[in-house]
Amino acid sequence: MIHPIPAMSRQKSLQHRMSCTNFLKGEVHVTQEQAQILRPETLIEEFKKNGVTHIITIPDSETNYLYELMANEPSLDIIPVSREGESMSTALGLNIAGKVPVCLIQNTGMLESGDSIRGMALNAGFPLVMVVGYRGWTRHGVTPDTAATYTEPFLHAFGINYYLVEQDEDGDRISAAFAEARETRRPVVVLVGDEYHGFNR
Repeated sequence: MIHPIPAMSRQKSLQHRMSCTNFLKGEVHVTQEQAQILRPETLIEEFKKNGVTHIITIPDSETNYLYELMANEPSLDIIPVSREGESMSTALGLNIAGKVPVCLIQNTGMLESGDSIRGMALNAGFPLVMVVGYRGWTRHGVTPDTAATYTEPFLHAFGINYYLVEQDEDGDRISAAFAEARETRRPVVVLVGDEYHGFNR
């Protein structure tokens, strides 16, 4: 039986964004801490900590350094797919086999995968962490890229909870996402707020 989880409220999401920025005379000032990026090594550490066995992804130039790290990590197997929608059914099969998969995709691919998320990730009722690159998100309130505009409304509509991760200090939110997925047997999203900057070379 599927028990819906209340997704992060729009008010809470807005408050989080406000906490990430300083407003002075109508201008946004990014602090040195906010300018830090999320190192791909942090993701690998969190994956190992939570017993991840397989990474389902579409290899691309945006995440080539992360891909190299995952390929060199003995505890991780990479499963490439041709479309993001295929990642959900692949994850379900791995879960049935007793493995711990992660879907590593971009928000544009997540939007395209709506029916697969509904039919496989939600209806099947199994724990799944989706690490999603938040393409187009600027944190400043001006979002010209509609990929970012629709990302959080999409998650709200599907009732999928999510954790925003921007820098290394946010790494524990990844473990929180795994814990919630295991407890609820539902998909949980980790939104990478810097759009995988620092994940390539």
